[in-house]
Amino acid sequence: MNIGVLGTGNIATYLLECVNEEKLVDGEIKAVCGRNREAGKQLAARYNTRFYEDVDEFIASGIDVVIEAAAIEVAAARAVEVLKNGKDFIATSIGAFKDAGFLEDVRKTAQANGRSVFLPSGAIGGLDLLQSANAIGGLQKVSITTRKSPRSLGLDSMDEEKLLFEGSAGEAIGKFPENINVALLLSLAGLGTDKTRVRIIADPAVERNTHLIEADGSFGKMMLKTENTPMPGNPKTSYLAALSILSVLQNKGNPVIIG
Repeated sequence: MNIGVLGTGNIATYLLECVNEEKLVDGEIKAVCGRNREAGKQLAARYNTRFYEDVDEFIASGIDVVIEAAAIEVAAARAVEVLKNGKDFIATSIGAFKDAGFLEDVRKTAQANGRSVFLPSGAIGGLDLLQSANAIGGLQKVSITTRKSPRSLGLDSMDEEKLLFEGSAGEAIGKFPENINVALLLSLAGLGTDKTRVRIIADPAVERNTHLIEADGSFGKMMLKTENTPMPGNPKTSYLAALSILSVLQNKGNPVIIG
């Protein structure tokens, strides 16, 4: 498996360490692409890969799968193009799929070209349960309460916790696109963006990003809490989010699917 990564930041670096150095995946990251030329050249030299500034050249470089590890704008701009060129697409910026029309375009393009789109579980769990519970429409209520430090939300320091937002997942992803991908992913697995409820709290007392998921329906009830360690050097990104991408790569093509 020849892998390409869109992005030259913390997640790209972590994946290069795991894949090209530690050989944790049956494949190799052959190419990285981004606007930061200095960072890209450093990654290429350190991890024996190639760096591209031109996306078209990157896509045509002989890779089989593209991992978007950059930004919502990059995922939205490149997903369809990647699929049309016969590559699988793994997205980390789930907020790109908040528009139902775009999501449908991606779905149809993937189907027409015999490709797959992977949306890793990121910083949360329980997605398989929600999908199972909703298989015959038995899911009635889904909510997520996200609690993060002010720094991880890009805010100034504060002395006490503050409720920043309460509303639907669709509204949340529009106001906090860099921090609340989990809310949109949760809604895609369950009741949709309008019916999935979201609360976002800035809390100076927390050291780990915390997500509390609650669901109710004919299946029973679920309450799942995760406390995520941030990526070193980037408090806005969960370490578990990077691990979920690695898991997708490790299980890609696996003849036995769990869950």
